[in-house]
Amino acid sequence: MTLLGIETSCDETSAAVLTDGVLLSNVTAAQLFHAEHGGVVPELASRAHQRMIVPVVDDALRKAGVQRAQLDGVAAVNGPGLVGSILVGLSFGKSLAYALGKPFVGVNHMEAHILSNLLESRKPSFPFMNLTVSGGHTQLVLVKAPFDYVMLGETSDDAAGEAFDKVAKMLGLEYPGGPAVDKRARLGDPKAVRFPRPALDHPGYAFSFSGLKTSVLYYIRDAHFDFASPDTTFVNDVCASFQAAVIDVLVGKLFQAAEEHGVKDVCIAGGVSANSGLRERAKTEADRRGFRLFVPRMEFCTDNGAMVAMAGFLRLNGGRTSSLEVSAEPNLALTAS
Repeated sequence: MTLLGIETSCDETSAAVLTDGVLLSNVTAAQLFHAEHGGVVPELASRAHQRMIVPVVDDALRKAGVQRAQLDGVAAVNGPGLVGSILVGLSFGKSLAYALGKPFVGVNHMEAHILSNLLESRKPSFPFMNLTVSGGHTQLVLVKAPFDYVMLGETSDDAAGEAFDKVAKMLGLEYPGGPAVDKRARLGDPKAVRFPRPALDHPGYAFSFSGLKTSVLYYIRDAHFDFASPDTTFVNDVCASFQAAVIDVLVGKLFQAAEEHGVKDVCIAGGVSANSGLRERAKTEADRRGFRLFVPRMEFCTDNGAMVAMAGFLRLNGGRTSSLEVSAEPNLALTAS
């Protein structure tokens, strides 16, 4: 079975071709111009998707050595995300499936992130615990089987990735903020400032990062930070201390949930899973506690067509197709189905 996966939920136009669970190609066009605006501009993002969707899909098919007529199905994200961006990939995917007379699969963007670790040769075994960390979401999910999920906890305010972007902006760092903070954190002292670890000591698996973000803001303000002539050591130490606080919460909740639910495989996915500090700390904890850790390679951490193709392949293989009437849902929830 050969499937085309399309991802346009935010600011990456991506397409991938997968045959019987084996990835043949993955092509992504990133919208780097958003850095000029300090964040993603939805209208500009959707217009860029319109320009790039055809060449990206054609390139993915060419690199896979697959003709459109050879596809057995098409999958595209239908949410959550930016509605204008989602509509571009979703409309293209449905139209292509209709023109080819092949089944279409609408894919939940968060489900695709969860299944991204199945793209690797070393795969987690079900059930496993999954932490998805991105700019818009922080979710802890018990994955019992493909499409059988139990949402244990998610953020009640700012997602972890959003907090990274906002702290980067407070310090005058470049966009996207996650990689910028991570880079500076490697040069700083994580114990320089004791920022709060929100929700770490609270029962349950809910996350909250707005209080931590505010603590960083007040610390920077009280230190009379000079944007015109920033103190490099100060910036590095704030980044390292902030990142350490976020990682303590994420890793603490992840392994607490894994232990309480009796699973041995733990996964991290989403854009923030590319963070070097998070990957290192999670590996250390997994080794210490006797868990198997799975984190996707860098190209599968950020939004990509490959994870959509994998989710679509598993759904199509299980007879779970979608109507061509499926619509874009910017707030689509992750549910077992």
